[in-house]
Amino acid sequence: MADSNITKRALATALKELMETKSFSKISVSDICEACDMNRKSFYYHFQDKYDLVNWIYYTECVTVLKEKGYHTKWDLLEDLCTYFYTNRSFYRKTLSIDGQNSFSEYFRDIIVTIISSDMEEIFSEDDALPFYVDFYTDAFLCAIKRWLLDKECIPAERFTHLLKNCLPRTSDSILQKFSLESEKQK
Repeated sequence: MADSNITKRALATALKELMETKSFSKISVSDICEACDMNRKSFYYHFQDKYDLVNWIYYTECVTVLKEKGYHTKWDLLEDLCTYFYTNRSFYRKTLSIDGQNSFSEYFRDIIVTIISSDMEEIFSEDDALPFYVDFYTDAFLCAIKRWLLDKECIPAERFTHLLKNCLPRTSDSILQKFSLESEKQK
């Protein structure tokens, strides 16, 4: 098991180093193997393709670390997640700009769905449109993360999470107030 992780980490390091000078689409499995003196058979023993390697990097560097922390609120989780992305923004700018089957965006979207689903189930438990709400908030969050990281003037993670924390409750409060006022007028 230890040898397996050593091999996986070597492949991950090679991919990250290659991505400093090349776009993800221009990097082949052969390039990754050559950069860490391994053969393609070793690569394919551990990963299906380079997308699988990217997802493994995210899972081992971020998801497993965040799972161990035991957060009191999802805001705390969001802060750590954004800090991780900001710290590794050079790598994730390139991986998040790729869409489609097996992409990191698709993988990350699935993780967001898992996180958001439980909250949406509590809020919309009796609503048959639950999948719509989950998709809506997942897409909004994924789009916000991508836009933030891909911006040339990417603001620090603390500022980004502060803006999210400020925006969501204020927007919700405003909508509720307007809804209440409209309901009062209709009576």
